[in-house]
Amino acid sequence: MRNALTPNILTPQDLDPNWQWEGRLPAWGHTSVDFERRIDHDRLRRYRLSRTREALKASDCGTLLLFDVNNIRYVSATKIGEWERDKMCRFCLLTGDDAPYVWDFGSAAVHHKKFSDWLVPDHCRAGVVGMRGTIPPSFGLMKKYAEEIAGLIRDAGMIDMPVGVDYAETAMFYALKEAGLNVVDGQQIMLSAREIKNWDEIQLLTQAASMVDGVYHMIYEELKPGVRENDIVAMSNKMLYEMGSDDVEAINAISGERCNPHPHNFTDRMFRPGDQAFFDILQSYQGYRTCYYRTFNIGKSTPEQRDAYVKCRDWLDAAIQAIKPGVGTDQVAKLWPKAEEFGFPDELSAFGLQFGHGLGLALHERPIISRAVSLDNPMEIKTGMVFALETYCPAADGYSAARIEEEVVVTDTGCEVISLFPAEELPIANRY
Repeated sequence: MRNALTPNILTPQDLDPNWQWEGRLPAWGHTSVDFERRIDHDRLRRYRLSRTREALKASDCGTLLLFDVNNIRYVSATKIGEWERDKMCRFCLLTGDDAPYVWDFGSAAVHHKKFSDWLVPDHCRAGVVGMRGTIPPSFGLMKKYAEEIAGLIRDAGMIDMPVGVDYAETAMFYALKEAGLNVVDGQQIMLSAREIKNWDEIQLLTQAASMVDGVYHMIYEELKPGVRENDIVAMSNKMLYEMGSDDVEAINAISGERCNPHPHNFTDRMFRPGDQAFFDILQSYQGYRTCYYRTFNIGKSTPEQRDAYVKCRDWLDAAIQAIKPGVGTDQVAKLWPKAEEFGFPDELSAFGLQFGHGLGLALHERPIISRAVSLDNPMEIKTGMVFALETYCPAADGYSAARIEEEVVVTDTGCEVISLFPAEELPIANRY
């Protein structure tokens, strides 16, 4: 018998996040075993769909139509290769009390019918719309699927209620409107659903962070003159994929005079003695993301570089100490310096430097913490949120800078840091 995610199977218990806050958060091995309770994927799938249904019921919408692959995975637990992330070729429908529908790329839909037994087989359909305009609207696929979607919504009794869409091609919005659908913003509904992680999501995020712990130890050993930024990026990619990463989204590698201002990239620059260098590792394990900066010096450091690191660490520690359920994101953002105090003309020019952002199936989820956003639009920090906190401090020498980031899980009483490569003091790689 198939275990389809249908309304008669979902129960109120499926909304239970099953948190276990006593003791340290575990980072289990990555395989399934019979002698430890690790990731319960059935519980994970039921929780995510239940959270989505509750968020939908709390909104003015009767339907969600999803093109964002993170939302598709959250609702339907389907995923194909990372090549599809920006193609806008897959879509998912959740309407009324129906089980999710998934339109997927050709044979992927056949694969879901065979191997994804939590889905209703007839709801796994082959389909594609515009692929970023390469299939022109005049071909008629958008009209075809918009009318098919409208028919399913009508059958579910939701045709008179708004349809929340996360994002889509412009021509698809017109096709949905021509099919008689009232389209509104659905991304906020999905972000509301995804903001509280259950125990399985927290374990996956902790496992992902443990992989980056190991990569930073490798980087610490490899940093020396003659090695280039892109060499570290290559070695990190290799190590992460060998450990089981399903997507190395990006690795920032910034050194020497490139540190200030922060360029958010990597080049073929060679490391030199005394360079300050910082790195960010963005990767996912079973979809769950990391964003995890560390700063090093190569061989030696100057007083200006050490001072920048101490300030950067102090700003970060102040934020971490403030995190607990019920605190507003504005209270955290106020702990960080104003943009003008560290060399930028305004908060938007410094956006992302003193920063917090939710982590999950996407790199940026709720909450966002920033002086540019949070002071006038605060959000409440809640138990079960997982987010990254990152700070940046330029050095007085005019070109060096420190950048540190920690990932935290909000517990019932405070928070726990899950990014564990040592960063309390400035690490000196291959000290002279």
